[in-house]
Amino acid sequence: MEFSKDALNIDPHKETERISNFITKTILINMHKKGAVIGLSGGIDSALSAALCVRALGPEKVLGVILPEKDSSNVSEEYALILADRLNIHTEKIDITPILEEFGVYKNRDQVVGKIFPDFNPSTWRYKVVLPHDLLEKDRLNIFSLIVQLPDGSEKKKRLSMQDYLQVVACTNVKQRTRMVHLYYFAEKNNYAVMGTTNRTEFHQGFFVKYGDGGVDIEPLAHLYKLQGYMLAEHLDIPKEILERPPSPDTYSAEVSDTEFYFSVPFDILDPFLWAEENNIPPAKICEVLSLTNEQYERLKKNIDRKSKATWHYLQNPPILT
Repeated sequence: MEFSKDALNIDPHKETERISNFITKTILINMHKKGAVIGLSGGIDSALSAALCVRALGPEKVLGVILPEKDSSNVSEEYALILADRLNIHTEKIDITPILEEFGVYKNRDQVVGKIFPDFNPSTWRYKVVLPHDLLEKDRLNIFSLIVQLPDGSEKKKRLSMQDYLQVVACTNVKQRTRMVHLYYFAEKNNYAVMGTTNRTEFHQGFFVKYGDGGVDIEPLAHLYKLQGYMLAEHLDIPKEILERPPSPDTYSAEVSDTEFYFSVPFDILDPFLWAEENNIPPAKICEVLSLTNEQYERLKKNIDRKSKATWHYLQNPPILT
């Protein structure tokens, strides 16, 4: 099989029709639902999923739900509303901050940040969690770090222990699971299906929350790599603001991209690398096309395999005894 930088190219018109037919058949015929509910985050994947639903079902059968909380980026709701206006779909908005406060999400998270940075002020400081970004430059462990941003714009950075990292992630994952509950409320109220927004790159690397953004009825994007999603989004006239916004989990008070937080490699390398590995392209050819050294190839493959191995069960039904 041939491999080049064009390997991920798709025919956007044919792919739009193929996915639209899949949505229509799955929701209206197989599931006997009347329409679709989708959480609008102001990001590329939810925008693409919503646009495909409108193509498949019509705008009157698509409901966009906006679920901000106090750590959400200021532009998330703004971009979600721009998209809804472009698609002519109805929206509902629920601020989930009070639920998260009652659950103790912010308190338990701030406890970790305050332990590491005793001067931390949650009212004026911002924070994010990141991985080392130099995966292709040198060997390193996947050790997460906490970065705090002070009011004067300066930053401080310290490594997170595994226990502290797990507590922070447990808190932030509650946000995704709270959103899932709200989406199913609106879905069941209207006899709609909950639409997924996870793409193939994220599925492969386990970059979603089990029973959170992974808790859906249908995944229309799970066969598309991130870069292919951008190709399709341009074809579907997704607003420019959304196309140019860096992909982000949008769960921390400071801006952090998906690459900083999880992937550690830009999508223009990661996606074709994943495609090549899945299609058994020889390592030498992968290195040639992506301008990687043998050492960089080995580091990237090791990192990808480690994440796939750690998250494989996300895609499985709960084990049962037979």
